Amino acid sequence: MANPATTDAADEPPKLRALLSFRGRYRMLHLAMLAFLVSFVLWFDMAPFIDDIGEEFHLTGGQKATLALCNIALTIPARTLIGLLVDRYGPRRVYGALLIFAAVPNTIFALAQSYSMLVISRLMVSIVGAGFVVGIRLVAEWFPKRELGTAEGYYGGWGNFGSAAAALTLPVFVAALADGEGAWRWGVGFAGVLAAVYGVCFLAMARDVPDGKTYERPARKPGLQVTSRPAVFGLMALQVPLAVALGFVVYRLNADYTATTPAGTKTFSGVVNDPTAVVLYAVVALWLAYQIFAVVKSNRGVLRGERPELEHYPFAAVGLLAVAYLVTFGAELTMAAWLPNFFGTLFDMDTTTAATAAACFAGTNLVTRPFGGWLSDRTGRRKLTLLGLLLGAFLCYLVLWRIDSGWPVWQSVALLALASVFIQGGNGAVYAIVPQIQHRVSGQISGLVGAFGNVGGVLFTSLIFLKVVPQTVFLVIGISSLVAGLCCLFLPAVGEVRRGVAPPAEQTAAAVPATAG
Repeated sequence: MANPATTDAADEPPKLRALLSFRGRYRMLHLAMLAFLVSFVLWFDMAPFIDDIGEEFHLTGGQKATLALCNIALTIPARTLIGLLVDRYGPRRVYGALLIFAAVPNTIFALAQSYSMLVISRLMVSIVGAGFVVGIRLVAEWFPKRELGTAEGYYGGWGNFGSAAAALTLPVFVAALADGEGAWRWGVGFAGVLAAVYGVCFLAMARDVPDGKTYERPARKPGLQVTSRPAVFGLMALQVPLAVALGFVVYRLNADYTATTPAGTKTFSGVVNDPTAVVLYAVVALWLAYQIFAVVKSNRGVLRGERPELEHYPFAAVGLLAVAYLVTFGAELTMAAWLPNFFGTLFDMDTTTAATAAACFAGTNLVTRPFGGWLSDRTGRRKLTLLGLLLGAFLCYLVLWRIDSGWPVWQSVALLALASVFIQGGNGAVYAIVPQIQHRVSGQISGLVGAFGNVGGVLFTSLIFLKVVPQTVFLVIGISSLVAGLCCLFLPAVGEVRRGVAPPAEQTAAAVPATAG
């Protein structure tokens, strides 16, 4: 029979009012959240101004879509690399350095004088999207597992709000300073300065672990360690979609664009020529080969049938959560980059109005992603929570598929806001589970799952290049949500909590005292 005192502590639901505290572990949570919010402001500082940038540089729709792809492209390999670095060097140094670094290519983007420079600098800016992985490990170090979904949801939700914050504030900031061609540069440049300043502050104020706790580092190996032979081959297979997404980005950079101008139909050359594209394809292939080599090198003992160095963990959970995050975060990335243009075109809105309407999706992150994590903690039924959120997303996007210019704007905004509850709540539910799979390599697991979110962004954004009816994007996201939900039926029980049963000892290993101080 369970010890009543232990059971009560395990059953105690997360207290949302505790998030108002700025002491102890909550101070670290707020510091991490602000780092993620600032990184998202910088990451999506282009989206509110994409039409202004297109007008200044005479970009075609395809070229603007390519910029949107570039904005998420290098986040894919960066999340796997950053996951390795954060497990090895700790969140404080990695997050601070990443924010300071990202300010450099962002400034180059703000000063760019050619489309090629826009593309190259935006590719480098996309690395900042890997910052999410750092905070996941930092929060997991400071919070007990029974509160982890709520804490990670708050971190991710308020951080993701940065894309809405960029859409709502940067155009207003620019309007107060300048007008006309090139005014957008002030908003983009400001986001870079903000990131660099906060990066320095984060280095000064953050700590990797609470007092008295040791930061656990995995063995110094080039790849993620798994604990069974089938998992080794599964990990190899998961590298392929990442490489395919990068290859698609190279394809778009090499593609020519045809557009109608006042002088007639004109063909624009791609950003990279054919020989350069061949080199880039080779780089992607070599990267894939290295990733597979790293998997084999890190798991040679497991392949030989030896006892794994790590305690066994279900790798199937990593693959299935990667599929779920491909849909949930991939949809969020696509909505953040595409909705301003969609609203502007469908309802004939100006830049500021379209950006404000589009913010209905990302703006709800303040409550939706934390809600998904909290609900996962509160019910203890993490798999069922994720499944329900994905099915809700399927129904919402099925209705959005029928949207047209005859709809009232408020109705469109309200339905997208409802869809965001399920999609972003799904993000929170995924990362209520991810850090609990295997603590010592949680940075690498978070990076791998997070990279699939960017693969989803590339997948859904690529529909724009097919020149399909815009509403088809909603249909594809809806069907993908249903497929991901069905996959969740096979999700192993990770972090599941049965009320009235005390958690096993290892579930409380990462806990720090429950008081706010």
